[in-house]
Amino acid sequence: MAPALARNIDAVMQRRRETVRSASLEERAAAAISRFAGSMMFVYIHVVLYASWILANLGYVPGVLAWDPSLVILAMEASVEAIFLSTFVLINQNRMAAEDDVRADLDLQVNLLNEHETTRLIEMVEAIARTLGVPITAGEELEELKKDIAPEAVLDRIEKAGDKR
Repeated sequence: MAPALARNIDAVMQRRRETVRSASLEERAAAAISRFAGSMMFVYIHVVLYASWILANLGYVPGVLAWDPSLVILAMEASVEAIFLSTFVLINQNRMAAEDDVRADLDLQVNLLNEHETTRLIEMVEAIARTLGVPITAGEELEELKKDIAPEAVLDRIEKAGDKR
């Protein structure tokens, strides 16, 4: 593995660890609950609990008196649980969206830097070609490639294209 690639991977992983470490107690709790709620263990536990509740309250478990024969309490409990679980999932999604925004900003910065460097390389290669007397056949395309891209102009163009939909 190239040293630059290894360094970049280490930097990304270090940043992820720092992000996890700097999360508030509430964010860590929401993430843990969301992870558990998205697991098969959560499904298995609920299958066992709800099936037991239903079977007991329908009279299929000998010696157990029904405490919720109409299953209204079960429905209410499931509704309250769904409210809290959806809230935890939304909290976790908001945190993940914020992390995605940071990554997107980094991607944009790297891409803009890459574009700027590529533009400079094109200018340098063109200068070398002229010095060596090598004919340049790209013409208009080369002139277009030598222009720096203004991110504001690109964003404006994207917004206008989105408005036309």
